[in-house]
Amino acid sequence: MVSKKILILGVTASGKGSLAFELAKRLDGEIISVDSMKVYRRMDIGTAKPPADKRRQMPYHLIDVVEPSEAFSVDRFLELTDAAVGQIQAAGKQVVAVGGTAMYIKALLHGLFEGPASDAEIRRRLTEQIAQNGLAALHQRLLQIDPAAAERIHPNDLRRIVRALEVFELTGKPITALQKQWETDAAEDWFVIGLRRPKDIESTRINSRVKRMVDEGLLGEVKALLAEPQPLSKQARAAIGYAEVIDHLEGKCSYEEAVEQIKINTRKFAKAQRTWFKTFRNVRCWININESDTLQTVTEAAIHLWNDR
Repeated sequence: MVSKKILILGVTASGKGSLAFELAKRLDGEIISVDSMKVYRRMDIGTAKPPADKRRQMPYHLIDVVEPSEAFSVDRFLELTDAAVGQIQAAGKQVVAVGGTAMYIKALLHGLFEGPASDAEIRRRLTEQIAQNGLAALHQRLLQIDPAAAERIHPNDLRRIVRALEVFELTGKPITALQKQWETDAAEDWFVIGLRRPKDIESTRINSRVKRMVDEGLLGEVKALLAEPQPLSKQARAAIGYAEVIDHLEGKCSYEEAVEQIKINTRKFAKAQRTWFKTFRNVRCWININESDTLQTVTEAAIHLWNDR
């Protein structure tokens, strides 16, 4: 019988990476990164990849798999993850996945909802309507036909608004209804542990992480990436920590302002993660971490949950 796979999730700077490392050591495992930015080579400091000493001690998968100039899709993530899981289990090791990228986590546990193929004519018409009436008008229309989708899609998220309206026109059904039909509880072979900290502690940890990135040479890392022959992909360029430094290098702000914006954007991202995790039904157990808790106490709590599964 193949052992359940472990997935540890939590917001940015929650300590999930450290816990994954300790669990993998204790359980004779290997780690799979569930992070949309750690896949990029030479984007090390800004993505907070595991330090070199840990990567020498422990096999990590889905880190440093593509060039910063390449796009990386959730389909590719699933393909590489399936291969990694097979390799780890064939070696008789415990799979320990860790990350906070919501789309990747959902795909990992439930597969990928593709929906109907895009329709160029519908998209052209919707684009014209945006030009005439603004994106807010389309978001308002989405609110009328699919309130659940409108609630979770930001009013400025053009791509997802257009896609939701396109799916409705093609199928006559709200995209959320189709997604519910597609979703199953097919994640029975995953044991999901979530980490939570008080918001003030999260904020302090985020600020500390950003300071550490600056001290470790984030500015130099971004300069080196921009000097490479191939330009950064849209995804890589938009990553938190990189987009803000690029703005500074393009003369749009001072470096101090860029660093402050990294903190702000990281806190916003953590808030979005918290919101998503609240709706996530697959978390078997939450570990509430207080200021007095150490990595050892959190690890022991996770081991206890695993042994009692």
